Amino acid sequence: MPRVIVAAADFDPGAELARLEAGAGAVSGFVGIVRGESQGRTLAALTLEHYPGMTEQALAAMAGTAMTRWRLLDCLIIHRIGRLEPGARIVLAATASAHRGDALEATAFLIDWLKTDAPFWKREDFIDGHSEWVAPRDADHAARARWVLSGP
Repeated sequence: MPRVIVAAADFDPGAELARLEAGAGAVSGFVGIVRGESQGRTLAALTLEHYPGMTEQALAAMAGTAMTRWRLLDCLIIHRIGRLEPGARIVLAATASAHRGDALEATAFLIDWLKTDAPFWKREDFIDGHSEWVAPRDADHAARARWVLSGP
């Protein structure tokens, strides 16, 4: 059963990946970290807002798609919200399967879809006092496009 967690609290990637190991032949995970710069400027923080309920439902749908598209034993998405400073963990997308191919591809799918389709509002706060809302980049949309589904 896939797990989806949206919370302000930090997470332990090692502990989370270990939970996926039971009965698996492969566990794949991606941890996203807040960068220290964006657009050539020094970042003070990244602030993520969401609409409770809607966000969890959207992430659960992504996890469900991964579970049906690949032969997965389990799937996990953890996404943080609130004000995160550079170096903070922001997201964990992880999958478990009998074989590495399914786990690796499903994890790549999850992170590509999270970048474009997860309903978060992201604001970059720079050390110079300016702030800007972040939208997915063309490269994010191109990465997502490779996973266009022909079926359900």
